[in-house]
Amino acid sequence: MKLLSIMGNSFGCSASGERLVSAARDGDLQEAKALLECNPRLARYSTFGVRNSPLHYSAAQGHHEIVSLLLESGVDINLRNYRGQTALMQACQHGHWEVVLTLMLFNANIHKADYLNGGTALHLAALNGHSRCIRLLLADYIPSIGDCWDVLRKRSNYDGSISEFDETALHEVLNRPADGGITALHMAALNGHVESVQLLLDLGASVYEVTVEDGSTIDLIGAGSTALHYGACGGNAQCCQLLIARGASLTAENANGWTPLMVARSWHRNELEEILDAEPQSQSQLNPSPYLSLPLKSIVNIARECGWRSNDSLPTSDDVCVVCLERKCTVAAAGCNHEFCTRCALYLCSTICSSVVAQSPPGSVACPLCRHGIVSFVKLRGTRPMPKPIARASLSLPFCACSGEEPAPTSMTTPLCKPDLYCSSISPLSSSFRTLSCQKFPSMKFNARRCMGAGDTSPRSVPSTIDRNMRERLVRCSRSRRFRRTTSNNEGRKSWFSSLNNCVSIGSGC
Repeated sequence: MKLLSIMGNSFGCSASGERLVSAARDGDLQEAKALLECNPRLARYSTFGVRNSPLHYSAAQGHHEIVSLLLESGVDINLRNYRGQTALMQACQHGHWEVVLTLMLFNANIHKADYLNGGTALHLAALNGHSRCIRLLLADYIPSIGDCWDVLRKRSNYDGSISEFDETALHEVLNRPADGGITALHMAALNGHVESVQLLLDLGASVYEVTVEDGSTIDLIGAGSTALHYGACGGNAQCCQLLIARGASLTAENANGWTPLMVARSWHRNELEEILDAEPQSQSQLNPSPYLSLPLKSIVNIARECGWRSNDSLPTSDDVCVVCLERKCTVAAAGCNHEFCTRCALYLCSTICSSVVAQSPPGSVACPLCRHGIVSFVKLRGTRPMPKPIARASLSLPFCACSGEEPAPTSMTTPLCKPDLYCSSISPLSSSFRTLSCQKFPSMKFNARRCMGAGDTSPRSVPSTIDRNMRERLVRCSRSRRFRRTTSNNEGRKSWFSSLNNCVSIGSGC
């Protein structure tokens, strides 16, 4: 019966897990809430074979509300499927920037690489030309300062005094190679995504990175190719012009001895011959990418600290946000001091895609009220940090490993757990199970009338220890019972009855 019960619970959890997967795929928020309220552990369910969790399905389909629900239920944000892809990778692959924003607010790891080609979330976003996702992925590396554009373009005397800017870390993230040495700039140039190429170049992607010979990568162009070689293969003239303007060499040869012009001719990109055959010119000054967003880092840090929902922070201001007319104002724009709620400020910095604001630093966001360029956001005085979430206790009882004081000698004990302790498994916000925590509650008292056939005796009068001779008699008695079940002849039954009579005559209470 116990085995059947365990199997039934297993089948039930599997069926509920499949229902949660369907709800995450279809965007059924109410169904997902109901299932997770019944069993929060369902958030860790993964499908057979591909090992996609509900978080993977909701991220791939762009259901950011279900993504938030699953993350609050304790699922590992960096959970991988059979290909080694995380939910952040799948969201970047399909261009769901709202999901990317939600995952970044929950501190998703952008450095994870998949198992097949070693590509990160940045590679997948650049491969498909999702510039908004690229901007969100690199939000923690771009400081919210006025002269950020000059720092990136090496036109200011940057000596490392800006604590928010780590140029080395940004360079490593942008130019991290996948298998074969392919960078995000290679992928964006190959597929002709002009906006992504310009954004990567503005943030500091190198045009001098070359591919390497790798046995697991099929490279039809050849090792030693630059991003311009890949741009010539892709055939987009604007991408090639951007790369040339940022210093890409027209005469660079790869391992096959091919220049970008020869690559274009081999792939029948005849429209590029005029661009790639021209004499190298000095680097021209281009307008910054419209996808630069300087205040993004400041508002992301505020949202992580104080939350971005209506009930996360408790401001003293009673002013309602003029954008949504629903939530209270929690942040103010540095400069014009216009107040907004955190959620509207996040969406303002994430969705902006326009030209540079007049008489403002490049990358600033236009204020929707006065059109003043916003460089950073600051918290209002009454905005409080978000309280730490309370982890939900698991509905299923795990194996108990209690530790605490010894029970009193007069209390009845059970062989499984000590009566003055109760165990609860805490479900953290990550997938790793933490140690069990044991908390005391008033000790339980057992009814002595139901124990060992005793009379009207209080629990305190029942001895907590058993005499050694009595224990030996009980063991012999139990052995005789097993002998009764296994023997069918009359002699075995007679021997059992005789041992039972002796036990009763002694007064062992069996």
